[in-house]
Amino acid sequence: MAIRLALLGAGRIGVVHAGALASNDKARLTAVADAREQSARELAERHDCQVLTIEQIASSSQIDGVVICTPTTTHADLIETFARAGKAIFCEKPIDLDLKRAKSCIEVVEAAGVKFMLGFNRRFDPHFKAVKDAITSGSVGEVEMVQITSRDPGAPDAQYIKSSGGIFKDMTIHDFDMARFLLPDEPVRVYATASVLTDPKIAELGDFDSASIILTTASGRQCTINNSRRATYGYDQRIEVHGSRGMISAENQRPLSIEIASESGFTRPPLHDFFMTRYLTAYAAEMSAFIDGILADKQLCPGPDDGLKALLLAEAAIASCNSRQEVRL
Repeated sequence: MAIRLALLGAGRIGVVHAGALASNDKARLTAVADAREQSARELAERHDCQVLTIEQIASSSQIDGVVICTPTTTHADLIETFARAGKAIFCEKPIDLDLKRAKSCIEVVEAAGVKFMLGFNRRFDPHFKAVKDAITSGSVGEVEMVQITSRDPGAPDAQYIKSSGGIFKDMTIHDFDMARFLLPDEPVRVYATASVLTDPKIAELGDFDSASIILTTASGRQCTINNSRRATYGYDQRIEVHGSRGMISAENQRPLSIEIASESGFTRPPLHDFFMTRYLTAYAAEMSAFIDGILADKQLCPGPDDGLKALLLAEAAIASCNSRQEVRL
């Protein structure tokens, strides 16, 4: 029997998840909801499903779960609504920008006993997962240092920045989760510094476009993260893990993996220029994990605790940046 799912939010990430659901024979996209009716209708027509309201989806016995792709400010309320309705829930990160609100939301999920998964898609990227698998197999020995580079081709628009929670909660939060995914123990110390180097308007909005963070675990292992909102050469996503027996790295990916040699030298095609193309495979694998977990009645991962811990690291980074001092967790 296919899992019957409803999609909330018909924007760019909703379109990606709808495509992943359509290609998975273990699931069926039953309904779409969006505040913009035209967007919902267009996506529903594309995937031959209904347009329903939030209330109709919550009360329907023909829908087993929901995929939440709406704006961040709506996440916690929607999660609580569908937890109380007994639906399995997948939600894009974060649960909420406020740690206290996120905790109260998770209490509702746990009380309802429903399946819940949070959208940290990079865990499902085949290249980053291969790095994790190499660590688990002992190929590089004991992990000692992790380096994460994450740079966007350009900053989002001003309206997005205003509601994003800032670079640490919007952008670096993926890297905080990846650091926890790769490190053998939890970070207990955070030092962060940030600047505005690409656009003065970002400073006027109270945010940064360039940041560096050092995470240190209780055992002394370190992870360094560097972020930029402007990489003129494309979407820069790299990881390196140094261990007692060696090193493993995941390099940047390109739409075409070719290299041309000529009298002028060696050239390669440009990098991906958008997260939705770079991580398209990861999004599909993430949705498969959600569906398979429901069918097998397994605990879903990443779960609410992963969301809270990444948000806690983001809060610590903000505090460190403001105080110019290391923050201990």
